[in-house]
Amino acid sequence: MRLLLIEDDPMVGRAMRQGLGDAGFAVDWVQSGRSAELALANGVYALALLDLGLPDCDGMSLLRNLRARSSELAHLPVLIATARDAVEDRIRGLNAGADDYVLKPFDLDELIARVRALLRRRGGGSTPLIQCGQLTLDTVRREVQLDGQDIALSGREYALLEALMQSPGAVLSREQLEDSIYGWNQEIGSNAVEVHLHHLRRKLGADRIRNVRGVGYKVSP
Repeated sequence: MRLLLIEDDPMVGRAMRQGLGDAGFAVDWVQSGRSAELALANGVYALALLDLGLPDCDGMSLLRNLRARSSELAHLPVLIATARDAVEDRIRGLNAGADDYVLKPFDLDELIARVRALLRRRGGGSTPLIQCGQLTLDTVRREVQLDGQDIALSGREYALLEALMQSPGAVLSREQLEDSIYGWNQEIGSNAVEVHLHHLRRKLGADRIRNVRGVGYKVSP
């Protein structure tokens, strides 16, 4: 799942990107409001993490502009991560459209837990488990079971399966899958997605992930 990190502090940004990446997220990192607007226009992100003290604009203004749009971006989950600890600032942030507000310095594990909670809420669920037939995916433990048996997956295989199971029955193109699991700084082989899908089918069963010819792929119960 792909996230946008909007943070101008290099040390904080590197730590957040590393921690979120280790938790299985693809993270793009920008350091200004203008760069954030350009990145968000791509429409590929599941969530944005927003610092308020940006060099070229106030993060609160960026958030208000985002919420004023009529596109899907108006509903993009936004988690504010900032050093502004006044109650008035927290109230302003939540009233401006933030879905959560975290104060720096924060515990990275707590931040990741809050990100996962927002993503579950966006998907309409309160449990970390995603099910499709006899296939179960635990988004917290990053574990997969088929018919009650644990299935060992690589990081990329897990990320690909999660992207498919977040939209059960929907057909996702190769480009959509690439956007979900790869960040800007990651090289993508010409047939990388197909290779990972091949390994997934071998582990889960050939009919579990179906190819809709000329369109893309979907997970099937």
